[in-house]
Amino acid sequence: MSNLKVNIIIEALQKVLPAGRESVALHEPCFSGNEWTYLKECLDSGWVSSVGRYVDRFEGMLAEYTGVKRAVAVVNGTAGLHMCLKLVGVKGGDEVLMPALTFVATANAVVYCNAIPHFADSEERTLGIDPDKLWHYLHDIAEMRSEGCFNKKTGRRIKAVVPMHTFGHPVDLDTLVELCRQYKLELVEDAAESIGSFYKGRHTGSFGKVSALSFNGNKTITTGGGGAILTNDEELGKLAKHLTTTARIPHEWAIEHDAIGYNYRLPNINAALGCAQLEQLPGFLERKRNLAENYRKTFEGIDGVHFFTEPHFAKSNYWLNALVLEEDFADHRDELLEMTNKLGIMTRPAWTLMHKLTMFGNCPKMDLSVAESLGRRRLVNIPSSPVLGGSYA
Repeated sequence: MSNLKVNIIIEALQKVLPAGRESVALHEPCFSGNEWTYLKECLDSGWVSSVGRYVDRFEGMLAEYTGVKRAVAVVNGTAGLHMCLKLVGVKGGDEVLMPALTFVATANAVVYCNAIPHFADSEERTLGIDPDKLWHYLHDIAEMRSEGCFNKKTGRRIKAVVPMHTFGHPVDLDTLVELCRQYKLELVEDAAESIGSFYKGRHTGSFGKVSALSFNGNKTITTGGGGAILTNDEELGKLAKHLTTTARIPHEWAIEHDAIGYNYRLPNINAALGCAQLEQLPGFLERKRNLAENYRKTFEGIDGVHFFTEPHFAKSNYWLNALVLEEDFADHRDELLEMTNKLGIMTRPAWTLMHKLTMFGNCPKMDLSVAESLGRRRLVNIPSSPVLGGSYA
């Protein structure tokens, strides 16, 4: 990619993005609904902490929208994922399979359980974990015992698989579900980025025994900071609620606890913001998909780069839009990043691959050739805010 090619890509971005703005954020929230009304009600009532009607309402709205039986609101997505792993029985010394191409929270949550991340490769059509390649890998290294699936090379139990729906694009869940059934692995979806994304008509986060969402300030909807646990197991949902509220036994006045619990509760004032945001989610998604379609059309026919689109089996929220550079042009990624950011168009690379981080350098891993190709200067995230796909009344 010469300077000319970088300029062609920048010109394409400028065709899609609004003119006259000093800067265009990567992803910014939009507060155009009942946010002020609900927040004022919290302030006027004094119910701003971890108890209040907006927490219950937000959990109910999430369960209804995603089609699961129970949603439990928590303080952030990482806390939700940590709790998900504990709920499915991940223990110290276990291995947990996950993509090397993911945000660090996926691996951190495993380590919080004193378990070991085990890195799997990704596929180009989803940017997420490659279930077919993982299946062949497990055929070679897995040993089935009465206690579950074990890694023949390390002797450790492999307890779970944690697919992450990269930039909001669903992975091939049918194949992963069958893989987990055959190898007696728990499926825990890291759905942090995929509120509003559907796999074959069914919302992400509803396939595993438990899953985690994130509502960080840069997500499709936000509670400022926040997350949720989703499950179709009512008893597991009750346990998740109990453990994330310090395992306190309900009582009119006594303060008793019956387990090691976690103060992972989402405050009522954050849940109020979430309710207002969730009411607007269909509009946000429509505008984000409009933006993605504008990008797709604009980048058609530009050599050396393509706009990443949802896999055929999915309807994505297009949380973060992405350009994929061809291998021949990857060495010029940083030039593109530097020039766009100087022009006020915020872009960024994908995360450093997990096995490249010092703290995870000795973790087990399969062949990661696709993830390393994608992570080797080929992915560039571009502005994705819903307001860029249409105005708000």
